[in-house]
Amino acid sequence: MDVFGGAPRFLAYPRPVVVQSGTDAVLKCQIGGDPRPAVIWERNNEKIHPEGRYRLFEDGNVYNLIITSVTVEDSGQYICKAKNCIGETYAAATLKVEGEAQEMEFREENKPRFLIKPLSTRVGRGEDAVFSCKLWGNPRPEVMWEKDGKKLNEIFESTHFAISYQDGGWFQLKIFKTRAPDGGVYTCKARNEFGESLAGAVLLVDAGPGHEDEGNPKVKMFAVTEGKHAKFRCYVTGKPKPEILWRKDGRLILSGRRYLLYEDREGYFTLKVLYCKQQDNGVYVCSASNTAGQTLSAVHLIVKDPPVRFKQPLNDLQVWERDLAVLECEVPEDSVPITWYLEDRRLQPGAKYGMEEWGTKRRLTIRDIGVDDDGIYLCEMADGGRSIAEVTVKGTIVRKLPRKVDVLEGENAAFCVEVEEEEMDIHWYKDGTELRETHQTILKSFGRTHILVFVNTTPQDSGLVMFYVGRSKTSSQLRVKAARHCPPSCPIGVQINTERANAALLSWFPAQDSRKNPPSGYIIERQEVVSQEWLQCLTTDSATSVEILGDSVPCEADYRFRICSVNKYGRSGNVEFPRAVHLVPVARIQAPLQDALVPEGQDACFTIELSASVIGTWFLNGNQLQDDERFSIRRSRTHQSLRIRGVRDTDNGAEITFIAYGIRDSAALYIQAPLVKFTPLSEMDRNKFVEVGNPIVLYCELSDPEAPVRWYKNGVELQTMEGLHIQSEGTMRRIVIQSADFSHSGVYSCDAIDDVIRFNVEVEAPPVRFSAVPEVKRRKCIEAGCPIVLQCEVSDSTAQVQWYKDGDQLLVESGVDFNSDDCMRTLSIQSAHPSHAGVKCVCAKLSVAPPVTFSSVPEAQRTICIESGRPFKLQCEVSDPDAQVWWYKDGNEVLPQDGIVTMYAEAMRTLSVQSAELRHSGTYSCQTNNDAISFHVEIKGDLMFSFMKTPHEMCVN
Repeated sequence: MDVFGGAPRFLAYPRPVVVQSGTDAVLKCQIGGDPRPAVIWERNNEKIHPEGRYRLFEDGNVYNLIITSVTVEDSGQYICKAKNCIGETYAAATLKVEGEAQEMEFREENKPRFLIKPLSTRVGRGEDAVFSCKLWGNPRPEVMWEKDGKKLNEIFESTHFAISYQDGGWFQLKIFKTRAPDGGVYTCKARNEFGESLAGAVLLVDAGPGHEDEGNPKVKMFAVTEGKHAKFRCYVTGKPKPEILWRKDGRLILSGRRYLLYEDREGYFTLKVLYCKQQDNGVYVCSASNTAGQTLSAVHLIVKDPPVRFKQPLNDLQVWERDLAVLECEVPEDSVPITWYLEDRRLQPGAKYGMEEWGTKRRLTIRDIGVDDDGIYLCEMADGGRSIAEVTVKGTIVRKLPRKVDVLEGENAAFCVEVEEEEMDIHWYKDGTELRETHQTILKSFGRTHILVFVNTTPQDSGLVMFYVGRSKTSSQLRVKAARHCPPSCPIGVQINTERANAALLSWFPAQDSRKNPPSGYIIERQEVVSQEWLQCLTTDSATSVEILGDSVPCEADYRFRICSVNKYGRSGNVEFPRAVHLVPVARIQAPLQDALVPEGQDACFTIELSASVIGTWFLNGNQLQDDERFSIRRSRTHQSLRIRGVRDTDNGAEITFIAYGIRDSAALYIQAPLVKFTPLSEMDRNKFVEVGNPIVLYCELSDPEAPVRWYKNGVELQTMEGLHIQSEGTMRRIVIQSADFSHSGVYSCDAIDDVIRFNVEVEAPPVRFSAVPEVKRRKCIEAGCPIVLQCEVSDSTAQVQWYKDGDQLLVESGVDFNSDDCMRTLSIQSAHPSHAGVKCVCAKLSVAPPVTFSSVPEAQRTICIESGRPFKLQCEVSDPDAQVWWYKDGNEVLPQDGIVTMYAEAMRTLSVQSAELRHSGTYSCQTNNDAISFHVEIKGDLMFSFMKTPHEMCVN
């Protein structure tokens, strides 16, 4: 219950939602109120029902509307309304679907469209009929065929038709051994996720000879006054759909001027006899048959004389088109007034109709007779007595249009005209505009029969339909009535059966008017007897009975149930089932306990999710737990939890058990040892600069003396080897490299799984030093003209030195020489001069670089197999762009010569042979002072004699 109570109020208002087209959108709001409010969602003042792409979901006091696969049409405002017995409230949420323009363009490109639509056809009874069409759509459309607005599997048995698909987008409907009821309008609906398209075609089935009556059905009586209509209805069900035939006194009745045969919207097969005459007296039989059998129903029609009879009735008349027609009758007295009708339309005197009276005689003259003047004419006296005449207009049009056609929105409107000859020039018009065939307008001709069908009509299709052939015409008024959108009626005959333990069987029947307002489903709600709140418990599409099990209720209680019908236009009122039933849930484990690994000193949590709300007990190693300072036990509906505060190492391996009625589940508690950590080191200890030849010592300290570690250099694990030692002593971990060289530079790391420490090591060259020179040798006294020789020794034979006199660098010139011999450096002046007196010094600079190495070359690039006469190249890359290399073949140095070129490009070294010969086969290598890389070359070609120099014959300068 809401602790605040009262009318509904929003605890959190719905927020605007922006989503991408094709994704799901969730609109939500949080509502409080006591009693719990009923919440609905609306859009455009229409209630949203949980069907199709809409789903309603409640999570406590949070109410969600979920719309799947949103499109541009879903953008807009949605209203959330909450109501209880105290009051109501509402709030609006806005949904915006992005990518709309691109989506519309994409939808238009991919929605289904007919490349070739199905063609109308005419077949004889018993023959097969085939409709074919070609469709485009991505993804491939789902195709559904209907007849007169009904799905084929609802009116045909599965063996009577077949639907197939062929490559190239061809879809086909085949109807086997057609029967008279198979005639009608067939529509092909193609649909995919981007839209739908529709096309229709007409099937005419030429009727064969009628069947003879079987049996003598019980005859009912029906009386009608002369001049009135007689209407007979017969309700027949069956699958396959029965074939209906009407007969009068054994003779087959066909639709005509005074006989209407049709199936109405409620499924009744109807025969309507218009303006009954005495000759209509007789027995009318409705015969229904299909492959399963036949049934008959009969009625005897009695046409009663009117209270006052005409002295002379009207006579039927047959005239030619554009002639004059005269109808005459005689009333009982001169003063009796009469009224003339053409069927249900009252006629007025004028240019078209002339009306005359002479005593008791009455005359109607029809001028310039046309096809639309064909019909039933009535002369009616004031007391209701009628005289009837049929006027038949003969001419080009043999069968005219009906005066009016009434259809409901969404139904098909069909018009049929028959002319006297085949291949006549005919035209169809609607409201003065000539009609052309489209997917929803079918124009078809079968010999002398011409058909017009408006498929899936809308109110905008209403208007005057006209048919022209030559100078003849016939017309019909089409009226399309907008469909009435009503919610369904309440179910009837609700019953509850509680014979089965812990279950309730609910049953009901659809309302009697379900044909007019069919329900799309039913919603069943439950209520605890002690509560005022009704909650939805299930929905069903077409079933008329459901079983409610104890498993489906949240807790043990006495429950009442009620039901309502729903469709896309709303829902009916609720009907409550007659009595309550006691139901007990059987709890099951939805989410079991899980083992827990918890660091020592932290809290351990165990949870279990059940299918129903029950009371349970927790145990630790078999000992029942109570809610106290160390153990926290909580229950929230179906969620149960246990928290153990500050776990100890003695809890390691403990068994946690939850027990409730019919449920037992266990898990283990494991205590995780403290994490191993390194003692932080200073920046100086982690960054090492070592001279070549000196030892490298890296050390660190761990929190756990037993923890193992691994040492890595640049990500590669290190192992103890000659010159490299890995040591472990107590909490100290150490790596020692006895003599450093340049290859030992890099990033070293010590990994203890839980922690890692890194060292940066850089190996440097030692400084160049001079060997000590005795003082006596550092002071020279030389006579002019004698040579001067100054010598010193450096620690590195590769070191370069510069000589200076009085601070100025000496350069090579005539009489002055600089010599280097191993570590000895010498300055020689051939002839001393007084200007040579002064202070001379020597400076040494040593550039020590790491060894020159080759980059790795894949094996496939180091093995070359090529035909003779074609060029080939051997390439490799050195680590120093200034390094010198030497090329060798089979151990002999290769020097540049005609056809063989060596090239340098930064760090790339290349040996190029312009035209390969058999003598070029062999093993090549490129070498530096520190490294070498080899290539194998194989030259293929025809064997031919050639003179080649052997290695010892080569001259090297």
